Amino acid sequence: MSALASTEELAQHPEWRVFDCRHDLANPSLGEQQYLESHIPGALFAHLDRDLSAPTTGANGRHPLPEAKAFIAWLGKQGLKATDTVICYDAGPGAMAARLWWMLRWVGHEQAMVLDGGLAKWRREGRPVTADLPRFEPAPYPGKAKASMHASLATVEKKLKRAALLDARAPARYRGEQEPIDPVAGRIPGAKNRYNGENISADGVFKSPGQLRADFEAVLAGRKPDEVIHYCGSGVAACHNALAMEIAGMSGSRVYVGSWSEWSRDPTRPIARSA
Repeated sequence: MSALASTEELAQHPEWRVFDCRHDLANPSLGEQQYLESHIPGALFAHLDRDLSAPTTGANGRHPLPEAKAFIAWLGKQGLKATDTVICYDAGPGAMAARLWWMLRWVGHEQAMVLDGGLAKWRREGRPVTADLPRFEPAPYPGKAKASMHASLATVEKKLKRAALLDARAPARYRGEQEPIDPVAGRIPGAKNRYNGENISADGVFKSPGQLRADFEAVLAGRKPDEVIHYCGSGVAACHNALAMEIAGMSGSRVYVGSWSEWSRDPTRPIARSA
């Protein structure tokens, strides 16, 4: 199954399950507020902090990966069936939606896609929105986590010199010139920069599979997709890069969900700065 769905495809399939993933890191309640005001018909809301992350402990990252059983239980509460096709969307670029897409595939739900262009494109085309809240009957969801999709902190530490680390943050954050969110600036040593914003074309949709493949191959310089570990600030934009590689036909990469916000909490861990 493709990792992307067009607005036209979604409009033609009202039976598909839809999740609104809008989120503002600076105002965590904004996405849900906007959802309650208007959303794509049939969409339920998935809150990044509450539904797609575990509690923070002071040692882990800002958006830790929840226990698989907790996420699977949440899917059951949403009435999701293993046979459902799921569409994830956010305001447009897809980073928040990619987090849910990646987590769905993490627990074995392969029929998941991100809406290309998101709500912004849906609205530009004059497609319907509503404030009506849909209801789905809860049912047990038969998911099972795949450990091969994510890399733990211990894995990154162990493979620091051998893994192909890709940092999805903006170049200035990657270089350690600025850090607007986390207390410490810098990057994980050895990482290369692939800013996730470069996955999107000027018209707000993903670049073509061929262009994405060429872009990633240029950064990876011969490294194989299954050697790649994505990270960012807190494991969200990293999923956007994992999605882009999937679109490009480069399957097998992993996500380090703890990302920079976890790595940088321990002052004994090495940090790199500058170009």
